[in-house]
Amino acid sequence: MLYQLGALPIQVAPFNAHEVSETGEAEYAVKPVVGREPPLEFVGEGGNEMTISGRLFPHELGGLTEIELLRQMRASGKPQYLMRGDGRALGWWAITSVGASHSYLDRKGVGRQIDVNISLRRAQTPSAASFFSLMAGLLS
Repeated sequence: MLYQLGALPIQVAPFNAHEVSETGEAEYAVKPVVGREPPLEFVGEGGNEMTISGRLFPHELGGLTEIELLRQMRASGKPQYLMRGDGRALGWWAITSVGASHSYLDRKGVGRQIDVNISLRRAQTPSAASFFSLMAGLLS
């Protein structure tokens, strides 16, 4: 397993990831001062974003159901727990967008190669009630 995003395992087949990019921000207040560079005051952690890019070959390995699951998780608006394959817990992330680009279309309009991009933004840990409803949804 490369990553586990909520109920979706991202592994070598059928749904793989070949690139992950992360961006973290810090928030600063600018204090104007005459005659020199304005000092910056750290006011807290900014937003953290991650993009997971992968490629599917649905005719050989499957993967269309995983794209549909991703879209359902995004549409639910609930943050998903993300874990990396080495066991490192990365916390709760909201799925902000799911993009799929089909190439080499078959007669049914399905690509023989599908490039998938998942955009995530770090989210707060859900409350206990919403956490248990999320877990119940995963188990059903």
